[in-house]
Amino acid sequence: MSKASISTLYLHQLSLVFFFLFSKLLLSANSATHPADVQVLKDLKNGVDPRSIAPGSCLSSWDFSMDMDPCHNIFTDHFTCGLSWLLCFTLLTLMEPPLFKHPGYLRQFFLRLTSDSFSNLTRLRRLGLSGNSLTGEIPTVLGSLPHLEELYLDNNHLHGPIPWSFNNLTRLKRLEIQRNYISGELPDLASLKSLYFLDASDNNISGGVPSTLPLSLVELSMRNNKIRGNIPDSIDKIRFLQVLDLSHNMLYGAISSVVFKHPSLEQLTLSYNNFSLLQAPGDKGSSSSLIALDLSYNKLRGLLPAFMASMPKLTALSLEHNEFTGMIPAQYAVKAAAPGNDNTSSFERLLLGGNYLFGPIPGPLMGLKPGSADVSLVDNCLYRCPDAFFFCRGRDQKSLVDCKSFGPTIP
Repeated sequence: MSKASISTLYLHQLSLVFFFLFSKLLLSANSATHPADVQVLKDLKNGVDPRSIAPGSCLSSWDFSMDMDPCHNIFTDHFTCGLSWLLCFTLLTLMEPPLFKHPGYLRQFFLRLTSDSFSNLTRLRRLGLSGNSLTGEIPTVLGSLPHLEELYLDNNHLHGPIPWSFNNLTRLKRLEIQRNYISGELPDLASLKSLYFLDASDNNISGGVPSTLPLSLVELSMRNNKIRGNIPDSIDKIRFLQVLDLSHNMLYGAISSVVFKHPSLEQLTLSYNNFSLLQAPGDKGSSSSLIALDLSYNKLRGLLPAFMASMPKLTALSLEHNEFTGMIPAQYAVKAAAPGNDNTSSFERLLLGGNYLFGPIPGPLMGLKPGSADVSLVDNCLYRCPDAFFFCRGRDQKSLVDCKSFGPTIP
């Protein structure tokens, strides 16, 4: 079916184009279309503004006044779209119970949905519109789908704020809006008590990290936005949070100790921000669940936080390109060189380059062999860091002038 034979249906009020592409085998021509499926096709056509249906188009041929099977008359003047290919496109296949009981297969379908069309999809559970060229603002009518559990709007050209109507999606479990041009602050989504996955990365979202995030979240990613401020202590109330990525934003101030003693947080990425301090947890990290921690490319100062070597599950630590000074703690060297056990993991990745660390290389690190761990000490003020050690290769140590200008006490 060529694109020329497909009617372009124009939306009344909204400017979103929804493109669905499926290409599969044909069903047997001997089966009849289920009456319930015929009714769905009727409802689909009735939901389209008749003025937008081009004469001679395939959709204009959908004539339900004739007593014939719409999916098995593709060589007549009726139903010339070839409905034996119709697969009950995404908006219908993902409803439960399915509206099409004996579907054919859809090859190409271009559709503009009206507000009325959305309001009729009361049983819709999953809506996937990823990777198209959708423009305009996110329609508020999406917030009127009471049974929606998954919404995918990522990789489009949508702009404007996230609609406040999303607060009505109380059954929503997964929301992906990354890689758009969405702006404004993240609205209060605390009412979404089932939401466990939220990815709003690579947008223009501003404001701070909301203090009223859904407590059901397991993974939250808002990297590469324009978020300011710091991480609220209320993040500790999201008891099942495992992944938090706020990298590439404008966060500043102190990194709260709550993220280091969070009961379930396993992966924390805060790189490429403007943090200058971090707060050590009262238990020195012994209760931390963190496995991977990335604080690189900030403005963190002072001595390397020794408590991070006491985090029992931490295997990947990146503190690159900050303003740490002092000597490398012996605990770091031991955790990188010693094999892990049931109680404590060893460092598989330890990236400390681009700081102002000085003094000798700790003895345990000098015994590391290439491939045993990913360690980097380049671009510091270490007394000796020759290329004979793999963790010294790739970039020289800073000059004495640079080191002295940063800290006069650096030897």
